[in-house]
Amino acid sequence: MAGLGEKKVLISDSISKICQETLTSAGFTVDYRPGISKEDLIACIKDYDGLIVRSGTKVTKEVLEAGAGRLKAVGRAGTGVDNIDIPVASEKGIAVINTPSGNSISAAEHTCAMILATARNIPQGHFSVKNGKWERSKFMGVEVQGKTLAIIGLGRIGREVATRMQSFGMKTIGFDPLVPADEAAKFGVEWMETANIWPLADFITVHTPLIPATKGLLNDTSFGQCKKGVRVVNVARGGIIDEAALVRALQSGQCGGAALDVYSTEPPTSNGLEDLVKEEKVVCTPHLGASTVEAQVKVAEEVANEFIAMAEGRTVNGLLNGKALKK
Repeated sequence: MAGLGEKKVLISDSISKICQETLTSAGFTVDYRPGISKEDLIACIKDYDGLIVRSGTKVTKEVLEAGAGRLKAVGRAGTGVDNIDIPVASEKGIAVINTPSGNSISAAEHTCAMILATARNIPQGHFSVKNGKWERSKFMGVEVQGKTLAIIGLGRIGREVATRMQSFGMKTIGFDPLVPADEAAKFGVEWMETANIWPLADFITVHTPLIPATKGLLNDTSFGQCKKGVRVVNVARGGIIDEAALVRALQSGQCGGAALDVYSTEPPTSNGLEDLVKEEKVVCTPHLGASTVEAQVKVAEEVANEFIAMAEGRTVNGLLNGKALKK
């Protein structure tokens, strides 16, 4: 894989200062312009060898075409890359890199908190007391001990969730097309196909990227196959759960509760999402899965080190389109 030319990098989203410090100490020239407009980004990207983003910057076809020729890499300080047009990047010979391990613990911890929040109606009870009420019987919850947790996506985050919720006494089952059953068993997860998972799960949490195969994975059909009262959690990517189907399942009682950190449109103020977040049995947070001091430092340092590895001709662990670049 090609290096990084003159090692001039643009950071276009807010990110821990350790990223810039790490790159600068390795001889990079770094321009820090969080919040840069789309027009300004398109105008200036031709002057950079690398671009580092979080989820705010949309690295579109226009941006990549404007940078083609000099731009060698786009780095995502985080896991999800649905804001980057990877096929076009590959076509233009631009590496796309993410940092999958940096926010794993934070996302897993947030998931576990959301599981407990929807099990015990914690936010609803909180706001009830804040509003001067005392409604103990209204917010009857359920224990998680002895319940079955289905984990869809058994990568780093899914595995961390499994080990933590096993400590609460939950049985963990799961599915991931890239993880064989014997590997899943090593971290206490019984692997099975989704068709077999739905009828068994008391709680379902999703930890997959948003790709065509996972979009709307939980939909009217799959909700219909679930236990009545199943609770669902999404701290991965909006759209994995069909949100219109979720509203129907909540209103019919087929779904007993949902805890959502991500939405198909963010913020969730349009496309019917404003009705979803108002549902009484829905716990909502504003995309906080990776929002810890520790995670932000880790992903910032990790993406910087990946750029340094690329510049030095070493292995880039977070490279997502390596096969396409070799064609």
